[in-house]
Amino acid sequence: MSNLSISRRSFLAASAAAPLLSAAKKKIPVGLEMYSVRDRLKDDLNGTIDAVAKMGYQGVEFYSPYMTWTADQAKDVRKRMDDLKIQCFSTHNGQNSLTKDIDKAIELNNILGSKYVILASANAKTLDDWKKVAYTLNEATVKFKPAGLRTGFHNHHVEWIPIDGKKPMEVLASNTDKSVVLQLDVGTILEAGLDPVAWINQNPGRIVSMHLKEWSKDLGYKALFGEGQTDWKKILDAAEKKGGVEYYLIEQEGSKFTSTETAQKCLENFRKVRPA
Repeated sequence: MSNLSISRRSFLAASAAAPLLSAAKKKIPVGLEMYSVRDRLKDDLNGTIDAVAKMGYQGVEFYSPYMTWTADQAKDVRKRMDDLKIQCFSTHNGQNSLTKDIDKAIELNNILGSKYVILASANAKTLDDWKKVAYTLNEATVKFKPAGLRTGFHNHHVEWIPIDGKKPMEVLASNTDKSVVLQLDVGTILEAGLDPVAWINQNPGRIVSMHLKEWSKDLGYKALFGEGQTDWKKILDAAEKKGGVEYYLIEQEGSKFTSTETAQKCLENFRKVRPA
C-alpha cells in the first residue's frame, strides 16, 4: 500500500472524527436569572452585576423591573457588562412587553444585547385563554423579527397541570410558531412528576434556554443545584443533542444561604456536572 493511500485514509478518518470532536467541545454558556439575587439587585444594580461576573457567570437574564429603565440607564448597564465581559442573554417580561410596551421592549433589549424577550408567565385559566397567549406570542414574533429578536414562554408548575385533559404547555407548543422559544424551567416539570427529557425530545430545537432549577421532595426549590434528585447529566445531554439549547440559566428561589452565596454554590455544582 502506498504512502499516498495511507495518508488519504488518515485524512478521511480525521475528517470524519472532526464533527464529533467539535460536538464534544461545544461550549454552552451559563448565566444567572437575576431574580435569584433580587434582594440585592433592587438596592445595588451595579454591585450585583459585578458580583455575578466575579462568580464566573458568563451572562444574565434580567427580569421585569428592567422595563422601568430609561435608554440611558440600559446603556450604562450594557457598558458595565461589556467591561466585565458578560452578556445579557435574554429578559423576562410581563405581557405588556409583548403588546402595548413592545416598542420599549425592543429598544431596551437591543441596547442590552439580549436576543430573546421571554414571557415570564400568563394569567390564563382555560384552554381558550392559553390559545390567546399563543396568539400574543405569535403576534410578538412578527414584530420582534425585524429587530433581530425572538420571543418565548417560560413555564411554571401550572402549565403542566391538565385542563380538560390538555396541558397548557402542549397548547402553547402546538399553537405557536416554531421560532417561539419554550424556555424550560426544570424544577417545575419535575415537581409535576413529568419527564423533562421526554418534553425536550418532543420539541426539538425549541428549548433554546433552560432555567436550571433544582427540585427535591424534602427541600422543594430550596435545594441547591445538584443536591436534589435531578438527573442533570441526562437532561443537559438531551438539551444539547435535541433541544437546541444555546445557553443555560441558574435560577434559585432561595436557600439557607444568602442569595449571592446560593448563586455561587449553584454555579460551582453546575461546573462539576458540566465543565466549561
